[in-house]
Amino acid sequence: MSNLDAPVVLSMEGAVAHILLNNPAKHNSLTAAGIDLFIDCLNQVDANRDIRVLVITGQGEKTFCAGASLEEMTSGDMTGEKFETLTDRLTAMPMPVICALNGSVYGGGSEIALCCDFRIGVYGMRLKVPAAEIGLCYPPNGIRRYVKRLGVTTAKRILVAAEVLDAEMLLRVGYLTHLVLQDELEVETSKLVDTLTPLSPTTVAAMKQLCDQMADGNLDLARTLAVTSHCHRSGDLKEGLLARREKRPPNFARR
Repeated sequence: MSNLDAPVVLSMEGAVAHILLNNPAKHNSLTAAGIDLFIDCLNQVDANRDIRVLVITGQGEKTFCAGASLEEMTSGDMTGEKFETLTDRLTAMPMPVICALNGSVYGGGSEIALCCDFRIGVYGMRLKVPAAEIGLCYPPNGIRRYVKRLGVTTAKRILVAAEVLDAEMLLRVGYLTHLVLQDELEVETSKLVDTLTPLSPTTVAAMKQLCDQMADGNLDLARTLAVTSHCHRSGDLKEGLLARREKRPPNFARR
């Protein structure tokens, strides 16, 4: 487990892992070392076959994450390519990832949330990506992610025009999947965790992968058939149908 004073803190209990961005004095922004620590936390979660859901949130009630450290960008210690290693790794996580947005998102923090499968926002939060204001062009994978998940028009509003979008607009354009009051964030996150943890981890991972591939337009039919066949061979389908007949919760295999 990570040190509680670290900028990124990992905890794992049962089927659920939590990653906390823990630098509120800097709006939970990430240094190059913080990115390395974040990736190490993701690797630990991925290696734990008991984990079925990952929750990512930030410390405090003001900002979820302000992205990459501007100081390190100025010094050259932080690059777009460095940040891209984190967002690509987060996107590749096999289990469902929930982003509990405890506050506003700025810069690369908005992309970190966009890499997650579910984003629970709070009223009063805002999103702003000031890349164009400081002369920073996003790496191709980042731009592709905005366009794929939000559409080209919304992507241009965020990246090209550097618009500020409020919580209600973020829900409307599909950036947020849920929107709640600040004091309801923990409860709503727990409800979603409780919905996801009993599901077949093999099937969930497969369908998450296939959804992303379809959205990217690179679905391979032969690979798709292999993935679906693997799910059926895993025994989860047999167990799920048997549990349904016996009117009991299914006991699915570990991930």
